[in-house]
This record gives sequence, C-alpha cells and structure tokens, in this order.
Amino acid sequence: MIDVPNFPPLLTGHAVAPPADAFSHACRRAASGVAGAGDIFWGQSHADLDVAIVLEPEVGVAQAREMLFVAMVALGDCIGALGPPEVGIFYRWPGMILANGAEVGQARLAMADSGDGEAPPQWLVVGVTLAIRPARDAPDPGVDIERTTLWDEGCGDLGRNALLESYSRHLKTWVHKWETEGVRSVREAWLARAEGHGETVTIAYDGATKTGTFLGIDEAGGLILKAGETTLILDLSKALAADDPPRER
Repeated sequence: MIDVPNFPPLLTGHAVAPPADAFSHACRRAASGVAGAGDIFWGQSHADLDVAIVLEPEVGVAQAREMLFVAMVALGDCIGALGPPEVGIFYRWPGMILANGAEVGQARLAMADSGDGEAPPQWLVVGVTLAIRPARDAPDPGVDIERTTLWDEGCGDLGRNALLESYSRHLKTWVHKWETEGVRSVREAWLARAEGHGETVTIAYDGATKTGTFLGIDEAGGLILKAGETTLILDLSKALAADDPPRER
C-alpha cells in the first residue's frame, strides 16, 4: 500500500511510480492537457523528496520564471521549520539547494512556449528534488564533500511525507505572497540564503565561467555580477535552457 501524504486544499496529489521522476512526468501531463493548475506529482521513494507542481500563471514568461525562486524559498522554509537549527540551507543560482555548503537538492522549471514573451504560458511546472538519505551504494560520509543528504546533516528523523506536506504548505503560502505582493519579498528571501551574495563568485554559465562580485538578481531573475568596471547580467532563461531536458521514461 502506498503511504499517501496529505496535501492542503486546492492541491491534488498524484503518485509517480518508479523509475519515472515527478518533474518529467508533470511536464508531459501538463503538455498533453491532462494535468492542470494545482496538480502535484510526487515520487514514491523514501530516500528522496521528488515533487513537481503544475501552475497556470497569468503573467508573461519572464515573470513566470520567478516561480523557480518561489519554489526554492518554500523549500528553504520547509527544511528550516522541520530540521535542526544547525542545518544551514543556502541557494546557488540558478536552482541548486545546499545544506551546510554541499549540494543536497535542485529546483527546476519548465513551461509551455507561449510564442510571445508578454503572453502567459499555458502551463508551467516547477519541481524540486532533495536527498533525504544516502543511497545504498553511496560513499561513506565525508568522502564526497560536494554532496550530502539531510540524514548526513543530522536530519535523520525527517521523512518523505513530512517534507512533502510541509513543502506544499509553504509553497502555497509563497505563491500567494508572490501573487499579492509581487516578487520583491521572494527576491529578498532568496538573497538572504544565496551563496556568496556580496562576495566574489565564479559561476558556470553558457559553456564558460564568469567571475565577479555577486550583487543580486534582476527583475527577470538574472544574476548580477560586478567584474571590475563591467556589470554582467547572466540570463536566467539561458541558464535554465542549459539544464537537462525532462527525461522520457
């Protein structure tokens, strides 16, 4: 029997059977017109949080991409509420989630091609993955210092369903705040946990690396870097396009 989480009102849960992943599955269902706003897809593995939600934003493509940061802020609040205080959650642009400096998860976003940057996309999917506990064949803790899990960071009591239920509630809250207050509060919350904000950083972008002082993110979610006398803006849409496309299963 599937251990089904309880989602808040207006969200309809759909379990995704392995080996499919929630993000790819949600994208296919949304593109085919089968899934609509409020459908939330979740993976059944207890070792990972794998969840994606379909939205139908009423704003243009550039504004709709802000949902990536909404999802990340919601996940940060979720872990902050459930995990011990010594677990530091940070974000690496554009969509990486860090726990105490190591990669622990990722946020992804895809949407229908509206053909017009001012027209709302017919659908949008935002998804997050999070490593809850190590895989059976994972190296011993500390061997791979670039990656971690919640279990390795002292969150051994956190389970998949608790994370799903908390994340979905926080996501609803932040989507509502974004709709009513605009992106400013989302941007401020994201920057408060942004890795290297105000410092010199090196970012992999468009097949190369860019180095400069990380000043913030612009209205379209682009990363603002100050390199000497030059201000660089790394385009969010290009960074997202470089992400792996949804995998067909």
